[in-house]
Amino acid sequence: MNNINNTPSNDNNTGSRKLGRMIMQLRRLERQPHTFGSAGPLTPSEIHTIEAIGSEGTVLMSELAGRLAITKGAVTQLITRLETKELVERSPHPTDSRVTLISLTEKGKEANAAHEEVHLRFYDQLRTQLSEQEIEIFEKCIDKLNSFLQK
Repeated sequence: MNNINNTPSNDNNTGSRKLGRMIMQLRRLERQPHTFGSAGPLTPSEIHTIEAIGSEGTVLMSELAGRLAITKGAVTQLITRLETKELVERSPHPTDSRVTLISLTEKGKEANAAHEEVHLRFYDQLRTQLSEQEIEIFEKCIDKLNSFLQK
């Protein structure tokens, strides 16, 4: 403790400062488009929308909003951009005309696969720097941090 104002000394704030720097780095990365396959440059929100749709089939617009934890209006804007880039397609629900289904096009599936490859390469690089035990601890810390930030 710092005797002057009873606050923790700077040594105890090292983790907080490092976390702050990491958050700033993540914010910087979130603004930069990246290319995934033949899809051309995609923002992180676009590729994460593609990831949330997945290659397995179709998803309801409302379900997609829930998966991404954003409003239906925001999902509509993202889907419109991705539709313009020919990465997703909308189709009517077979039994409920009020509902729209979203699925990936072949180009969207390629972008999703390329994005998954980025994640695999990241973990391959991580394994060269960390032991399996350290990776487990890293993942637990990420889970706890995510839970904390969702409060």
